[in-house]
Amino acid sequence: MSSISIEKRVISASAAHTAVAAAIAHGEKIGVSINAAVVDSSGILCAFLRMPESFTYSVSIAIDKAKTAAGFGAAPHELYSAIKDNRALELGLIRRDDCVLFGGGFPIYDGDMMIGGIGVSGATEEQDMECAEAGRQAVLALLSKA
Repeated sequence: MSSISIEKRVISASAAHTAVAAAIAHGEKIGVSINAAVVDSSGILCAFLRMPESFTYSVSIAIDKAKTAAGFGAAPHELYSAIKDNRALELGLIRRDDCVLFGGGFPIYDGDMMIGGIGVSGATEEQDMECAEAGRQAVLALLSKA
C-alpha cells in the first residue's frame, strides 16, 4: 500500500437492498410505516425504500440518520450520548446539514471496516432503531454466509 492512498470498501448494491428490505419487512411486522435508507461509507445513498403511509419528512430524516452513522462510524443516539455534556459540540453538530443525534441509524461494518450506514424514520425512536437493527442484522447474516 502506498503512503499516499488508502484502501476503502463500500457496501454492495445487493447488500444495501437487502438491508432496506429487511428494515421495511420488520416495520410491516410491528405495524409501523417507515422509510429506510442505506448509504455507503462515504455517505452516498445506495438504497432507499418508503412505505406508502410513512411521513414525508421522514424520507430525508432516514437518509440523514444513515449519513450520520456512516460519517461518524457510530449510531446517532450513541453520538449524542458521547457529546451531550459538551454544549458547544452539541450545538455545532446539530447545525451541520445531514447530521442527526437521535436513534434510528447504525453504521454497517464488514469486520473492522465500516462499509456504510442504515437509517430508518417514521415511527417512534425505539421502533426506528429496531427496524434499522433488523436491516443491519440482515447484512451481517450475508457476511456470515460469505
